[in-house]
Amino acid sequence: MGVKSIIIIGAGLAGLSTGVYAQLNGYESRIFEHHSKAGGLAAAWKRGEYLIDGGIHFLIAHKPGTPICDVYQEIGTNDPESVVDMTTYLRFVNETGDKIVNFTKNLDKLERDLIDISPDDAEEIQKFIKEVRWMKDSPLLTDLGMSVKPPELRGRFDSLSEMWQMRGFMKYFMGKYSRSAQHFAQSFKSRFMKTMFENLFSPDGPIWFVIMILATVAAGQLGLLKDGCPGFIQPIVKKYESLGGEIQYDSTVIKIIVENNKAKGVILEDGSEHRADVIVSTADGRNTIFRLLEGKYLDDRTMKIYDTWKKFDPTVMVSLGVSRSFEDDAPLNMFLLQEPFRLGSRTFFCLPLRVFNYGRNFAPAGKTVIQAMFETDWNYWYELRKNREAYEAEKRQIAEMLIRQLEILYPGITSEIEMVDVATPYTTWRYTLNDMGSPMGWLMTKDTLMTQLPRTLPNLNNFYMAGQWVLPGGGVPGCIYSGRNVIQIICREDRKQFQTGVKS
Repeated sequence: MGVKSIIIIGAGLAGLSTGVYAQLNGYESRIFEHHSKAGGLAAAWKRGEYLIDGGIHFLIAHKPGTPICDVYQEIGTNDPESVVDMTTYLRFVNETGDKIVNFTKNLDKLERDLIDISPDDAEEIQKFIKEVRWMKDSPLLTDLGMSVKPPELRGRFDSLSEMWQMRGFMKYFMGKYSRSAQHFAQSFKSRFMKTMFENLFSPDGPIWFVIMILATVAAGQLGLLKDGCPGFIQPIVKKYESLGGEIQYDSTVIKIIVENNKAKGVILEDGSEHRADVIVSTADGRNTIFRLLEGKYLDDRTMKIYDTWKKFDPTVMVSLGVSRSFEDDAPLNMFLLQEPFRLGSRTFFCLPLRVFNYGRNFAPAGKTVIQAMFETDWNYWYELRKNREAYEAEKRQIAEMLIRQLEILYPGITSEIEMVDVATPYTTWRYTLNDMGSPMGWLMTKDTLMTQLPRTLPNLNNFYMAGQWVLPGGGVPGCIYSGRNVIQIICREDRKQFQTGVKS
């Protein structure tokens, strides 16, 4: 019997992970990628002498010796020299600059700073910081539940075992800490505190996720990529290819070939057919299920998910190359504005600013890339792009609006701007085909938190899915583990011992 062949759709993190583990376990794999380079949503591109990074904002559990870091290293990435500890998650500044909160790893100081700003909220602040301290010392922090088995690998007692392992985490599945950040923020009396807690991550995301992020900072388990996404992605590509894997770029899959309810291959946009024993899609879930498979392999549960689950909202991202250094600024900043502004149908009271001051490859010495990202509406940009002139005019207007706001915060910055780049949700869709330009996938909510999506579809054999659409919340670890899970499932079906390439 020959070597089993696997076709993988998509060379993002999930596709590359699937490919590496496929090669490590003796399978013959090939990846077809829609774009001209690997990375998917972990994207970066050059504009003159500036590198614009639109992907991984931070890396969770990057320190050696943690379960997640072990998996990073299995697929060939996360050189300790390429990651710098994130000692401050976010700097939050109010309208007049007289209230500044640095969400640093020093939880005692953070607690004091918050109480100093709003003494009336002292009790609520203490309770919140207490949860961060608990999470900081929890083993779940460097596992994040990733060791929970996918449905296809679960045994009779796995559910009980997993519930026991996750028992300390169960309090976040219900009650106040399962609420959205927007809802939880109403617990505070101070307007400043309400606005700040609502904007520490996503207003729609659960507040326990913010607790987890602050805990990872406090534990020294949140890192920044000195070389951006390319520094994380390219080592995985190199390992995959060194193991004999092949990536075919500019190769858009338009159909999955199915015969007798068995996935047999793919058809590309150029009309060519490619056959394999197994097909794995790490591409957009809706495109995979409803277009590539023509909606033929659905059950009520899957249909309900795609009808009702909320995705991460798409974003419009403005990046500026500035001939100024920002050594003292936090990598992530949030400015509460005196005058809100509108973008499409949305009103913004805060300006989020990402400062790439922690690596040498983003800009020449003495210069910096700064970036603002705003959640927006897909339909607005989808309709607008039909009129190219109006589309480009709106992009220019957004950039000009941002520069006006920055001039207030950083006087003189206007004359220092050397590069302007605006990426819209349509840009995201064009390069990744991700549904409605979503930058991640399913939003994690209290309803989806413990939902395990299968890596298979009903009544379809030799086919698997991995990536953001099989794991609510998405993110770097989730995507990598989902590809790993697929190869674990295939190995079990083939009665093979799953290999990681790491000698015990």
